[in-house]
Amino acid sequence: MNAREPALVPAAIATSRSARLRQMLTSNELEFLMEAHNGLSARIAREAGFKAIWGSGLSISAQFGVRDNNEASWTQVVDNLEFMADASDLPILLDGDTGYGNFNNVRRLVRKLEQRGIAGVCIEDKQFPKTNSFIKGEAQPLADMDEFCGKIKAGKDSQTDEHFSIVARVEALIAGWGMDEALKRAEAYRLAGADAILIHSKLSKPDEILTFAREWAGRGPLVIVPTKYYSTPTEVFRKAGISTVIWANHQIRAAVSAMQAVTRTIYETQTLVDVEDRIATVNEIFRLQDADEYSEAEDRYLSASSRGAGSAIVLAASRGSGLDAYTEDKPKVMLPVAGKPLLRWLVDAFKKQSVNDITVVGGYKAEAIDTAGIKLVRNERFAQTNELASLACAVGALDNDTVISYGDLVFRSYILRDLVESEADFSVVVDSSPDSENSSTRDFAWCSAADERDLFGSKVFLERVASEAAANGAAAHGRWIGLVNVRGAGRAKLAKKLAQLQTRADFDTLAMPALLNALIADGEKIEVQYVHGHWRGVNDLEDFRRAGDFAHAQTPLGAEGQA
Repeated sequence: MNAREPALVPAAIATSRSARLRQMLTSNELEFLMEAHNGLSARIAREAGFKAIWGSGLSISAQFGVRDNNEASWTQVVDNLEFMADASDLPILLDGDTGYGNFNNVRRLVRKLEQRGIAGVCIEDKQFPKTNSFIKGEAQPLADMDEFCGKIKAGKDSQTDEHFSIVARVEALIAGWGMDEALKRAEAYRLAGADAILIHSKLSKPDEILTFAREWAGRGPLVIVPTKYYSTPTEVFRKAGISTVIWANHQIRAAVSAMQAVTRTIYETQTLVDVEDRIATVNEIFRLQDADEYSEAEDRYLSASSRGAGSAIVLAASRGSGLDAYTEDKPKVMLPVAGKPLLRWLVDAFKKQSVNDITVVGGYKAEAIDTAGIKLVRNERFAQTNELASLACAVGALDNDTVISYGDLVFRSYILRDLVESEADFSVVVDSSPDSENSSTRDFAWCSAADERDLFGSKVFLERVASEAAANGAAAHGRWIGLVNVRGAGRAKLAKKLAQLQTRADFDTLAMPALLNALIADGEKIEVQYVHGHWRGVNDLEDFRRAGDFAHAQTPLGAEGQA
């Protein structure tokens, strides 16, 4: 078949990688392959618009940090190709050097490449182990022509995919053997079954290549690598009847230049300031790694608890009352309790339960809030509004199952663990113990049943939250401690109810109990998790002192004396 005739590939299999590469080799149009050497560079080549990849032996060796002398074994190269094939759906033509040995090595190489979805291999007629053609090429011995033809035949006989391509690379011009030898070898390789001929030259002008192409006269697809004669206009190659151009090593060379410059600058300046705006962002690396696809897969295949996808909203906009002497320059959540801020106790507790997406609503002295490990949003009207206005500032954080928490809590870890493991759309924590330890907490809770400590498994639901300890002669069953978990369909219901409450004239005055009561009035079931102490809220000076004592008791054994 003439090299300029269209490929006769059945339409049903034209989308396979090997078929696409064969189409490119035999196309009427001049085609281009871009070098890649790992998964990341393969993806970059695809995004740039290239239709196929050259798996450069030089580049793959270089990224391993070894010489282009077959110092990387063929199994290491094939393993690397698997990452490249996974990262991009483009056909890959491997620079297979001499085939890594004799005909038997070529047979096994072809089978392994096919197993990994590699579209073809290029082998060169030099002796194993090879040396890069541009390193004293004239001194490098060529393989026996008949022996090399045997390699080609062995490779073609071994392939199971009829469109897998074997490209024969002629090194006669590199080695100084002359044009006649190059043409004789190319014809022998074509007759042995090679799907294309790669003719190589080390000259800075394309004279040898153009002469070869004229004499070759379209007997088969012709591939070139213009690394040395790069200034030649591409149109010259089109007119010469070249089938495919390989840009052979330019991604690795670009990467090396950039890495050298950046590394040297960081070493000399001992800062990142001079380089950060000149390099790819971390988010760009995440994008090239397809991180978004993994996040979507987590949503499809993992439960919320196993994927650690929970969120938290911490309401921390107020200064707090009765603590003025301690909060002149900081909000209540930054008060130190047993050596670390209240907020840090909360953040550590959430992260221990794999609740890693934490949004804190700040207001008073929000600039003093430590933002490590959190997202900070601000209620700019904190002085005129109450808790629901702060919650409205963070309603966008309800994308995942979410714990809504007051910002002045410390508690034992099991309380949060049991709360996030609840399957209910809404669940709250109610303390049924005597009120002596948390007497300043005024969110009294009435429930469908009292806390019967010996009855496990019975569901109890919240009926009302109010600031008085008794209503119509009925004593409250406990105190809501300021934790509510919202999951599944409950997220949309809570957001909708919050939006409805925002239309009320008194919305700015409403606290969290108003939202809970409104959900109950709509018929929503809010499951109660009873506890018996084991938490502290910080509402005044006495609470502050008790919280310190409580937190000290949670310090890991053996850590008390550590600085």
